Amino acid sequence: MLALSVIYAVFGTVPVIAALFFGLKSAVLLLVIEAVLRIGRRALRGRVAWTLAGVSFAALFLFNVPFPIVVLVAALIGTLVPGHFAGGAHGKAKDGPPALLDAVLGADPGRAGRLARGARIAGLASAVLWLLPVLALLPVGGAYADVALFFSKMAVVTFGGAYAVLAYVAQQAVQSYHWLSAPEMLSGLGLAETTPGPLILVLQFVGFLAGYRAPGSLSGVPGGVIASALTVWVTFLPCFMFVFLGAPLIERLQENRKLSGALSAVTAAIVGVVANLAVWFALHVLFRETVQVQGLGLSFAAPVPGSLDLWALGLAAVAGLCLFRLKLGVMWTLTACSAASIALHYGVGVA
Repeated sequence: MLALSVIYAVFGTVPVIAALFFGLKSAVLLLVIEAVLRIGRRALRGRVAWTLAGVSFAALFLFNVPFPIVVLVAALIGTLVPGHFAGGAHGKAKDGPPALLDAVLGADPGRAGRLARGARIAGLASAVLWLLPVLALLPVGGAYADVALFFSKMAVVTFGGAYAVLAYVAQQAVQSYHWLSAPEMLSGLGLAETTPGPLILVLQFVGFLAGYRAPGSLSGVPGGVIASALTVWVTFLPCFMFVFLGAPLIERLQENRKLSGALSAVTAAIVGVVANLAVWFALHVLFRETVQVQGLGLSFAAPVPGSLDLWALGLAAVAGLCLFRLKLGVMWTLTACSAASIALHYGVGVA
């Protein structure tokens, strides 16, 4: 992902490369729509879950409510009424994690205690390693301190997988920090879809561009590499911390009905979060211009109808055909749209 980020930053304006990214962006829109449908089929079971997903979408898209608040409110609702959500009434599974742990550990409580202590130590070590660069950069300030602080906060407050995280990152990195533009965010997601690693590595692309464009002497590719490494460091170490510190409590958490309801409610809300991401991407892929609508508490972007990009719409239709009709999968869809975009570039001068 780092190599692809360098290629994008250095050669992204080369016509053939720009055409390739134009096709990727159109395909990514359909991939996000497919993710909304896939997550919705699993998470939306019952009227309350559908309502929560719709309210979450409206809060994000129409009122620009911060992503962490949407997640926290959903968790609170799931805690108060756990029985209204799938999984909210679950108790301890007969053959679930506790039974598996018993099989692994046997009847040796001492071994379980030693593993718990080891997990806690590993968790605390992860916390220290995570916070060291953040605390060192905060007094200095600047772009790298912003990168360390923002992605640290993102790792702590986000929930729901890469697409849900992207909704928060796009809101902050594009609109607040101005590290990259919305079309560039789409290009980064397209690049991440082409890699064999986890999709969350798109954050490395965002961090790279933040460092690449940082003011001062430490910018360009060296600055991008440093910011990219910093992004990965502060994104993943908190995850290790949570895993290690939470591991000794997993059996008790498995039996907690309110916690199960909270997690199920958050999962329902995530459908609205990803739907908001799909609409946000559609506005920036299919339309060349948008206007900000504000008033009566509303704050959202609306498309300028005359700015509809028919070529982008056509490529999105190709992506939809590949994904939903021909069932070609992600890589073939990305390849087909990129090839079609390059052909359009050389044929009629698109992109």
